[in-house]
Amino acid sequence: MSISDIAFLEDLETIVKSRLHEAPEESYTARLAAAGTKRIAQKVGEEGVELALAATAGNKEEIVDEAADLLYHVIVLLAAQDLGLKEVCDRLRTRHSAR
Repeated sequence: MSISDIAFLEDLETIVKSRLHEAPEESYTARLAAAGTKRIAQKVGEEGVELALAATAGNKEEIVDEAADLLYHVIVLLAAQDLGLKEVCDRLRTRHSAR
């Protein structure tokens, strides 16, 4: 993973937060958020299962597609809860340093 990959995830998180705040009608992100936390959580669950199934099938392209869908929906869920990737990274860092 490169610095540009990390920057892209930060950019995506910023876009998601903007869509949640501005709620443009044409935005899938805004419509998903308007459906509520339960619906966002359902999408995270669906994408997680689809990723697991893709992994068992061994199709690398499908794995990447489903992992991308899962990451996107996790970012939406975090943003809807006023959280972000920073909090997740902080928690991972803390867990790692405890070893």
